[in-house]
Amino acid sequence: MAQPRVSLRRLCSIRSQVPGRCSSYLPRSCLLRTPPRLVHNSSKSASGDNVDQRRILGQQLREEWSKYSLFPRASKAAEFVEGKEVTVHGFLSRRRVKHSKLVFADIQVNGPSIQITSSFVDLDTPGHLTSQALRAIPLYSPVSVTGTIAKIHGEPGSASRIDLDLNSIQPLNAFPKDIIVSDGVQFPPSSRHLQIRFSDPLRARLLARPQIGFQLRKSLNGLGFTEVETPILFKSTPEGAREFIVPTRRKGLAYALPQSPQQYKQILMSSGVRGYYQFARCFRDEDLRADRQPEFTQLDLEMGFATGEDVMRTIESLVSELPAALNAQFRMVKNGDEIYPISKHGLGPKDATDDLQWLDLPSPFPRLTYQEAMARFGVDKPDLRVPFEIRRVDQVLTPDFISMITGLESPIVDAFRFRPEPTGEVASDSSSAFVDDLMKSLPSALAKNPDGAPVALVFNTKRPLCGLSSLGHLGFEGLTGESSGLGDFEDLEDGDILVFQARENKAFQGGSTALGTARNLVYQSAVSKGLLPRDLSFKFLWVVDFPLFTPDNKADPGQGGQAGFSATHHPFTAPLTDEDVELLATDPLKARGDHYDLVVNGVELGGGSRRIHIAKMQEYIMREILQMTDEGVGQFSHLLEALRAGCPPHAGFALGFDRLVAVFTHTDSVRDVIAFPKSMKGEDLTVKSPGRITSSQLATCHLAFAGRK
Repeated sequence: MAQPRVSLRRLCSIRSQVPGRCSSYLPRSCLLRTPPRLVHNSSKSASGDNVDQRRILGQQLREEWSKYSLFPRASKAAEFVEGKEVTVHGFLSRRRVKHSKLVFADIQVNGPSIQITSSFVDLDTPGHLTSQALRAIPLYSPVSVTGTIAKIHGEPGSASRIDLDLNSIQPLNAFPKDIIVSDGVQFPPSSRHLQIRFSDPLRARLLARPQIGFQLRKSLNGLGFTEVETPILFKSTPEGAREFIVPTRRKGLAYALPQSPQQYKQILMSSGVRGYYQFARCFRDEDLRADRQPEFTQLDLEMGFATGEDVMRTIESLVSELPAALNAQFRMVKNGDEIYPISKHGLGPKDATDDLQWLDLPSPFPRLTYQEAMARFGVDKPDLRVPFEIRRVDQVLTPDFISMITGLESPIVDAFRFRPEPTGEVASDSSSAFVDDLMKSLPSALAKNPDGAPVALVFNTKRPLCGLSSLGHLGFEGLTGESSGLGDFEDLEDGDILVFQARENKAFQGGSTALGTARNLVYQSAVSKGLLPRDLSFKFLWVVDFPLFTPDNKADPGQGGQAGFSATHHPFTAPLTDEDVELLATDPLKARGDHYDLVVNGVELGGGSRRIHIAKMQEYIMREILQMTDEGVGQFSHLLEALRAGCPPHAGFALGFDRLVAVFTHTDSVRDVIAFPKSMKGEDLTVKSPGRITSSQLATCHLAFAGRK
């Protein structure tokens, strides 16, 4: 007959004779030994030996489970008063043995730093056993700690550190010895859980993310918006991006994951919902980069009886309220090259600078047309922190110099002047070295540009024509003379860098020019090398008046029409003015759309537009302008019916929530604010997806692998 088992919790809780003090321990052998492998014998033999074996295995399993799963509840915040006993749960993150009778350790929790102290005077006392238990637990293991509060650092309710005199400690699992942890450790993507636990910046950004979302929800609810969830299983429609298809068991039928809730939210406008929003999951089968994922979150909103102006003012209000809300909850710390927010209730990393904060955002945000942004900055999402602009200079250059930098006939030549800090004689040498390094490391798209690679010259008064001899005397005078009208080039100083780039003489298309790309590259390289200070401010602006249509390319699927062009953003964007409506019939590529992008520091945070709310106009755009097939137009029949039912004028916006969080937490990649991001190949390396599908799974959906051609 099995002997009665002593309760593990009772074994681990031995009260001392000192009133108010408690000490518990786990035998050292229990903490350090490797748990036995439990093997279940599935034999159905009725022999007594098998029955006893299974009973023993069951008891072992129960003990292993009880040892790690039965623990006291954590104390509530109101219970944390100096002199009171409390319980906290967390990870044993750091242990410091001062001498044989004094040990300090830290407990990692989401909140104030917890430091525990374990000390004793005599051997074989409860305090001695507790100290042994603390020393025996592997670092980074989850633990339940009970102790008496010795001191609370900071104001009540906002403590930065709490000191506990340890009464008892219980491991809730054991951290394995084969996982090596060190400062700044980088775990492989398959161990994302470990990277989150041991990377302060990553964990801090993930904790800040929901608070940013909460503030946005709070603002929208205060403005009378209604949160509505729209379906994830949608249908395939040619909005402009590639879709993920979801097969079904019904032969020939499939869902598509939504590129955005665009059509649902327009239908909601016809339903009478005045203001809609949701944090929507969106899916696009696109080429990936640092700020793009195949699945992402956007704050989606739509306003009925509204114009684009109404939407832009609303978005400005939402974004402008964030700095004050974040400053109230977080403080920014700078630790090495990393800048990230931490709760005001927690301690920052050692040697970190924490006097940074989010600055107020002036509103309204400035506005640039698409054409102006491309001309001045060479990109439709300009970074206004970059202290130099692009100027067209071919009118003052000689044909000899132009032929040296490009093989194009009658090209446009643009240039910008970059001034490192500090200026002076030293800057000339450092500028030359900077230019040499930069030109050697140009990306292929710039170095092998068929229009010609960028050309960089360094202004140096000690050289012929101040280092600009390749321009010739006429070109030098034309560029630097007071009559040129090119203010950036009239007051050149030693160390100034001039970058020239040729392009075809035609209207701007796409998102950037070669010189726009080079401009951003020069700025980022200069900041990384200390030639320019790092600017932590947020420079917001609106880019407006985009072309309504863009010539087709091989990269984007568009709407599948036969016109040779597709909608720049999506086919539901309204023309900007009455003149643009007339251009639809005569020269559609010159028509502008009432579209607006929100840009900050060179990042497109989101975009929106006033929509076409008249069914006849929407069908005309699809059928006559884009020349979509009857089948293609038919895929939007649900939307056309909603517009036909007296849909009011409406406009909306989609704010990239991942990008917004990345910007406000000072990281360049959305992967740093997503718990389990996809790789550049669209793979989830933590769980190894996508996975291979079997023939039987395909057969369930009436599909089969295609044979080789």
